Amino acid sequence: MTGPVHADLVLMLLADARLPVAGHTQSGGLEPGIRDGLGAQDVPAYVDVRLRTVTEVEAATAVLAGRLLRTGAPDAAWLDLEQAWEARTPSPALRDASRRQARALLRIARRTWPGAPAWTALAALEHPSRAVALGALAGHLGLEGRAVAHLVGYDDVQTVCAAALKLLPLDPGSVVGWVVAALPAVEAMATRVSSVAEVDDLPATTHPLIEVWAQAHAATTRRLFHA
Repeated sequence: MTGPVHADLVLMLLADARLPVAGHTQSGGLEPGIRDGLGAQDVPAYVDVRLRTVTEVEAATAVLAGRLLRTGAPDAAWLDLEQAWEARTPSPALRDASRRQARALLRIARRTWPGAPAWTALAALEHPSRAVALGALAGHLGLEGRAVAHLVGYDDVQTVCAAALKLLPLDPGSVVGWVVAALPAVEAMATRVSSVAEVDDLPATTHPLIEVWAQAHAATTRRLFHA
């Protein structure tokens, strides 16, 4: 199931919320945001802020991971990429959530595509982030940079909006409208990161409040989502 002939179908598979990769355990930081006062009217703006900050960093990292796989980069390059992602993700809670998602993704991926070169490449990393794991898998499956960025951006929008349905009294039709309204921002983000070729090209954009919320959420004993 690799190569450009199947790229569109593979993209749909990886973007499917029914894929058992722990996405259902995440709210994209919306749950602690709601606890701190966000309402339904704030969700579209929150989605947009994430796309321009933490999600853009993740998308760029995944794009570069795919490039490293396709070029047969050495172990040192993978370590540099993971460390660059860490430096751009200050919150330990967000890093932990990402690595939990990566473990779930890799369990499915190794079972579905055994022997893929991606697994050898990732062996240099003890606990890869979701961005690096997803980018390596996408590179193995023939997805180019823009498609990988689309995948990361769309998945993040869907994560937040799906969580909103469980956290707020909403009409599901409104949530679909939010996703559609966010698509131009996903496209703009993908355009910005699709040509990333070096670690130094990675954006360093974050949002302090999202980081603070993530840390507070990790310490609470009353939560619906892991992060």
